[in-house]
Amino acid sequence: MPKAARYDDVAGFYAAGWPDDVDDPASVRLLDLLGPLAGRRVLDVACGHGRISRALARRGAAVVGVDLSSALVERAREAERESPLGIGYVHADATEPGTLDAIEPSGVGAFDAVVCAFGLSDIDDLEGAAATAARGLRPGGVFACSLLHPCFPGGQGVSGSWPGDAGYHAEGWWRADGERSTLRRQVGANHRTLSTYLNTLRRHGLWLDEMDEPEPAREWAATRPDAARFPVFLVMRCVRRSRAQPAISA
Repeated sequence: MPKAARYDDVAGFYAAGWPDDVDDPASVRLLDLLGPLAGRRVLDVACGHGRISRALARRGAAVVGVDLSSALVERAREAERESPLGIGYVHADATEPGTLDAIEPSGVGAFDAVVCAFGLSDIDDLEGAAATAARGLRPGGVFACSLLHPCFPGGQGVSGSWPGDAGYHAEGWWRADGERSTLRRQVGANHRTLSTYLNTLRRHGLWLDEMDEPEPAREWAATRPDAARFPVFLVMRCVRRSRAQPAISA
């Protein structure tokens, strides 16, 4: 049974703050990087209340969402019951080796794409998440993710990606204290360097294909001009190399 999730206590706040109008720059770019979705099987890791899962399904994908938070999964299931899109939601820990088999009986290579929207910093076991994504993808399949940019230093009232009393290289879990960082003050986040993310994905056969650093929405930037001077979001697409293809030595 999955362990308790930090998001269980803030499920209502989170679902109310991030509705289904997927028009924020990072999410728009994430969906763009996935390309045409009609007929493709997609696994949404850290699906939360199903916001991105529903966007994927509306674009024609066959979607399975998985999340550690039972409260958020229940909200996603409620939305599916109210407006069915054929999405299956699973309450499970995506970092556990056996989770993929429970999600998809056909197991290895069952998905054309795996998505993780603003979830990697919430996942404590990055290695486990990358392993599940890689194992679930067919060769040539795509892993796409969005996250708060690991290099974002923050601004007035806005916490950056790492503790204010530390530096960029101080990896680990921490809780934000910026007055405008409402969610991260409640649930915290894992800070990792950009190289940690890229090297971990590569170790699991997920090779960077394209990345982008979309600017924040104008209304966000207008009230946070000092923070908006820096890279705020990072969106990446990786391709699952063939399991028969040897890794290239550095």
